[in-house]
Amino acid sequence: MGDSSALEPSSRAEPREEKVVIVMPAYNAARTIEDTFRAIPEGYYDEIVVVDDHSGDDTSAKAAALNLKVIRHPHNVGYGGNQKTCYMEALRSGATIVVMLHPDGQYDPAIIPDMIQPIREGRADMVLGSRMLTPGGARRGGMPLWKRVANRFLTTVENLAMGRGFAECHTGYRAYSRRFLETVPFLRNANGFVFDTEVIFQAVNFDLPVVEVPVESRYFEDASSVGFRQGVVYGLGTLWTALRYRLHRAGLASSDKFRR
Repeated sequence: MGDSSALEPSSRAEPREEKVVIVMPAYNAARTIEDTFRAIPEGYYDEIVVVDDHSGDDTSAKAAALNLKVIRHPHNVGYGGNQKTCYMEALRSGATIVVMLHPDGQYDPAIIPDMIQPIREGRADMVLGSRMLTPGGARRGGMPLWKRVANRFLTTVENLAMGRGFAECHTGYRAYSRRFLETVPFLRNANGFVFDTEVIFQAVNFDLPVVEVPVESRYFEDASSVGFRQGVVYGLGTLWTALRYRLHRAGLASSDKFRR
């Protein structure tokens, strides 16, 4: 497993052979998707896929007007279920690097070059945009105190369970190599928010290198956010995932999420 590391920001695109696909798991993102798209650096991607999880607004129409590839779920399946469609479509289209970018503007698209660089260099199969690498970054971005405390607590527990030292395990800004998505059984994961937690444990379980890069998020009215009740459910799911991982590794209770 590779050590977490921060990178200097990249300023320009370089010639590349890989196919980079940006996926946007969208839900009621009509008011923010265009600004998010406009902020993506040119020259660092080949395709953008928007998966609309049966939004109640015109997210699909807004994305189509931007000439983005749009897939609309006929019914809502949840954040994790949305990602499953995102990654399957990216793999189907021949992606070698997949970046998950929330279309709500919470995460800065400008660091996409930094997200893909470790994968391009063969140093990582998974890259996490960490809000906790820069001291005070989460607070400056407007993350509520209770979320910062919960984030720190859960990340500490997860690090103990995995034997790792990640700065943050709860960012929604991620990039994956094709090898990663073809190795981890992500289709077996939950359809809810705990999907993200399960993917990190799978990375460790299958010994796929992970690198963290610093990012500052923005909390504002139109940005999607997990509420307190959802946060409690997510936290319990995270602790359960950590326990299942330890039981699986100890050979006490096998889990299909950690088997090929």
